[in-house]
Amino acid sequence: MDIAFIDDDETLRAANTQALMLAGYEVVPYPSATAALAGIDATFSGVVVSDVRMPGMDGLELFRRLRRMDADLPVILITGHGDITMAVEAMREGAYDFIPKPYALDRLLGAVRHALEKRRLVLDNRALRQAAEEASVDMPLLGATPAMERLRQTLRQIADADVDVLVEGETGTGKEVVAHALHRWSRRATSPLVAVNCGALPETVIESELFGHEPGSFTGAVKKRIGRIEHAHGGTLFLDEIEAMSPALQVKLLRVLEAREITPLGTNEVRKVDIRVVAASKIDLHELVRRGSFREDLYYRLHVATVRIPPLRERKADIPLLFGHFLGQAAKRFRRPAPMLTAGVRDHLARHDWPGNVRELMHYVERVALGLAENSPAAAAIDREAMASLPERMEAYEAEQIREALAATRGDIQGTLKLLGIPRKTLYDKLRRHDIDQAAYR
Repeated sequence: MDIAFIDDDETLRAANTQALMLAGYEVVPYPSATAALAGIDATFSGVVVSDVRMPGMDGLELFRRLRRMDADLPVILITGHGDITMAVEAMREGAYDFIPKPYALDRLLGAVRHALEKRRLVLDNRALRQAAEEASVDMPLLGATPAMERLRQTLRQIADADVDVLVEGETGTGKEVVAHALHRWSRRATSPLVAVNCGALPETVIESELFGHEPGSFTGAVKKRIGRIEHAHGGTLFLDEIEAMSPALQVKLLRVLEAREITPLGTNEVRKVDIRVVAASKIDLHELVRRGSFREDLYYRLHVATVRIPPLRERKADIPLLFGHFLGQAAKRFRRPAPMLTAGVRDHLARHDWPGNVRELMHYVERVALGLAENSPAAAAIDREAMASLPERMEAYEAEQIREALAATRGDIQGTLKLLGIPRKTLYDKLRRHDIDQAAYR
């Protein structure tokens, strides 16, 4: 439901309900405040529009009761000429807007449109905060979509099976997170997890890095070095970007997987190793086998258990959860409050395809937290100021002066009036026009 419309005048109630429905809104009319209270609960996601003068419980009392239920619920009051003073008082208490009678339909539609947008942003921010709070910091691969539920279930099933695993996923999907989860949930969790990026190590050193070497085995080898494979003894060896491994090294890795033994450079000594290998690739290894650039026997040795991580574009329903979780982390790391979700940020989250997946989303969240993203609150304000006309800049300056006065007086209206030198009614008109919540400064 978009709008709850309350008015004891049956004719006005029917006419306004019809006008709002023709404008595309879902409306539920109520003949009294008591009936509205019975139909509106804490899960109400819309806006309340109520007449002030009604028999029994009036619109002001209805507003106060709704505010106790949800302080962020937008309530628009419709007032007669003699009720304006009461309506202004209600604005002080947090009413969203008041519309004096008689009013044009456009005035009502404009107030409802802005109130609904604010309501949706408030609810989106609540959902993000709740999702972030409910997400366990130890839970890998955050997500509530069926694909992520299946992925976590698969990881649980194979974590303790002590079988080598091939992880496939695009850049930034979380392949290393999967490796850590498999290790942490296995009996090897008390031993080390050793990560090697096969694409980052030069061909001249990767063999020494993996297998180790003895002193004098090559120029510059002045002391013994334990290789990454041996260092992972008892634990897990994570080979990221295995598609970058040379054919010669693929042969040696295949022997490690089959015999669970290594021979360091510069010695004939064979050493047994107890390891579990998790290999990750951002490219389809089967396609590389078909092209002849990856050994078929090594592929099938790794292919015993394969895990595919879905890209973010295939699980967009998880983006709000991830955004909220990462925003909380970023705000804590940067030691600043988490900004509220804006319409621009929300639209970007929904429309962007995220080719860099979760990693790209994390970097975007950090820019939002710092106010550097193009559609973040701070950046949007800068862009608007740069493109604003002179009247728009004057409006922005006026709003800033009012905010500064409220901050200086901690929201005290009398003090604010004295600082600004304007009448009380003028101040409340400006608070409404600039959408400034005086209560937030108390």
